Amino acid sequence: MSILIDKNIKVLVQGLTGKEGLFHTEQMINYGTPIVGGITPGKGGQISLGVPIFNTIEEAVNQTGGNVSVIFVPSAFASDAILESIYMNIQVIVCITEGIPVSDMIRIKHFLKGKKSYLIGPNCPGIISPEKYKVGIMPNSVFKKKGNIGIVSRSGTLTYEAADQIVKLGYGISTAVGIGGDSIIGMNVKEVMELFLRDSETECIVMIGEIGGRLEIEASEWIKKLENKKPVIGFIAGQTAPKGRIMGHAGAIIEKKIETAQEKMKIMEESGIHIVKSPANIGNTVYEVFH
Repeated sequence: MSILIDKNIKVLVQGLTGKEGLFHTEQMINYGTPIVGGITPGKGGQISLGVPIFNTIEEAVNQTGGNVSVIFVPSAFASDAILESIYMNIQVIVCITEGIPVSDMIRIKHFLKGKKSYLIGPNCPGIISPEKYKVGIMPNSVFKKKGNIGIVSRSGTLTYEAADQIVKLGYGISTAVGIGGDSIIGMNVKEVMELFLRDSETECIVMIGEIGGRLEIEASEWIKKLENKKPVIGFIAGQTAPKGRIMGHAGAIIEKKIETAQEKMKIMEESGIHIVKSPANIGNTVYEVFH
């Protein structure tokens, strides 16, 4: 079993006919993901990559039964695309788009309350369950072995690096979830960890965080209180970042001492998480903890 995506998914691609949408839809199809429709206003009725295109997500859901969406819509229109998916009760919404205004995300978070949808992102690489399906932009070549290590990460490239190290050591990935590095996102670290802890296939969890915000701290404090836990390996990127400067991701800005990498790693270690100080050692730490 994997988390968030399973054999029942029917994926819709919002913005399929754009450059990014076309490229990554083809990659998802090659990986075995069932893409049942694309959405581009004004291009309804066309066929692209063998996939029917619809003008609205409402049309697409009604005609295909689509229950998962992945969004490649430009930032000016991406929040509307997310809201439309939530309105149509899409089970899992993955927003790849970066640069969505914070004010739009505040509105989306408010609209999500009480709804049935899980939102991953924005500004994220998506979800992948090796040898099964992927919804997003994670490289097919890295995620080629299924297994029992779950990954939740705020960094796209470090997700790929961690998975590559784990696979080279003979292990495999159950599901990898890139939640994105923006200051306001859909699912957070703790919420994804909860799904991993309930997943019978996942026996060990790798958590990759960043400076700024309290997501890793909240997840660590929650883990500390649990009686039945799985081993968790944690890494925080940005250990040399100067205070007050935005480092790449909109969410990676240190506002308080507790948001520094050092302070986060200290809290994580006190919560029973196995700390990795260099990204080069993620795979080796998984081996040491899980062997």
